[in-house]
Amino acid sequence: MNFVAVLVAALIPMIVGMIWYNPKVFGNAWMKSIGVNDAEEMKKGANMALIFGMSFVFALMLALILNPIVIHQMGIESLKQGLPDAQKTGTLTMMVNGEPFEYANLFRTFKHGAFHGVLAGLFIALPIIGTSSLYERRGFKYIAISAGFWIVNMALMGGLICAWA
Repeated sequence: MNFVAVLVAALIPMIVGMIWYNPKVFGNAWMKSIGVNDAEEMKKGANMALIFGMSFVFALMLALILNPIVIHQMGIESLKQGLPDAQKTGTLTMMVNGEPFEYANLFRTFKHGAFHGVLAGLFIALPIIGTSSLYERRGFKYIAISAGFWIVNMALMGGLICAWA
């Protein structure tokens, strides 16, 4: 595990959040969807140090779990996927020949990590946000903005973690 990549990836939601929730992007629509009129109302009574600190901790937790999701060449069988003659070459033969080391970084690209990040966003973040939002009586716009934010973040985080070998 590349801990530097994980730490840098944990900064991505904060950077993307500054853009995503800017009033010129989705900020006004998001505030309207939660019943808040302006940014000053959002800051009223908020402990910003705690909010940003815990946001980083949660992003770090997310980056740590994204690592094995986007870098899944942990087993011999996953290393053989997509290789020519993979079906003909047995696992034991590959181990004896030392081939796993040859293919260990085959799928370590930004594109590959971003793909798995999007899948994780769609199948982990979206259902969690969607379910909570339904019980909180939030509308579709809130779900789309919030889930979209995390899908984009998980794609960028996954891409960075996977590519940074």
